[in-house]
Amino acid sequence: MTAVFVYTDDMLHKLFHKLNTGVLIALTAVSYLALAFVVYFIFREALPLFSQVSVWDFLTGTRWMPVDYGSGTAFGIFNFIAASVIVSLLAMIFASVLGLGAAVFLSCAASEKIRRVIYPFIDLLAGVPSVIYGFIGIVVLLKIFLKVGVHTGSCVLAASILLSVMLLPFLVSSCSETMLKMKEHYLPGARAMGVDYWYSVATIVLPSSFKNILLTMMLAIGRAMGETMAVMMVIGNANLFPTLLGKSETIASVIALEMGTAVADSPHYHALYAAGLVLMLLVFLINTGIAFLRNRLIRKEA
Repeated sequence: MTAVFVYTDDMLHKLFHKLNTGVLIALTAVSYLALAFVVYFIFREALPLFSQVSVWDFLTGTRWMPVDYGSGTAFGIFNFIAASVIVSLLAMIFASVLGLGAAVFLSCAASEKIRRVIYPFIDLLAGVPSVIYGFIGIVVLLKIFLKVGVHTGSCVLAASILLSVMLLPFLVSSCSETMLKMKEHYLPGARAMGVDYWYSVATIVLPSSFKNILLTMMLAIGRAMGETMAVMMVIGNANLFPTLLGKSETIASVIALEMGTAVADSPHYHALYAAGLVLMLLVFLINTGIAFLRNRLIRKEA
């Protein structure tokens, strides 16, 4: 006597749900393992440096001399840290002001037809290679700063402006999509109650979008701090404490410029990995702070 097992639709649905859940868990585990491997690898390559240089001297030192020319080697990245933070924060301020203004226009003032025309151009800007932005910065921005008296034109402010333009496409598209959803959700009720359109946008749409805007900024600042080529082409690449109209050098720039010439397993090689580790920690700390602020806002609303 042969038993016949028949799958019902409910059983097939449960089987598919378990399979889907298993695949998602496996992909998530692979993502975490990849991140853990990257952190472990960078930490392993950075650790030998600290047998020769203390962590404090490495973080607070201002002298970077990877090759001994008679005065000894030195590995201090304080100026690089300051430049990375200042350039990224200035770029975020510029990009946030312009990006929020553009997002408000696209979501609350522009018609659907205008949005369909503008969005493809925003996507195209996001796809432009960073080296092309660097060339534009050299040809346009540096000449402007030369005319106002900045020697060679290379400076921190030029790098911040260029980086803010690179961040704009992501900020504009993400913020405008968030505002559109909030407008569709809240604005009909506000208009039905006779509330002025722009008053509703200012007091309902923008505040309700703020949490997602913070999340967008958190993702953008990671891009800003890790940006290398465009910033390297206009910032001047000098180990100086950053001033608005002065040259400086970011952590990402010094790694890109010197990794190709660093001898494997030399102090210089391990110092560059240690600088990369510091950059990762900076991004992590900034993202953690913004996430903490976002969670506090959510708890207050709840």
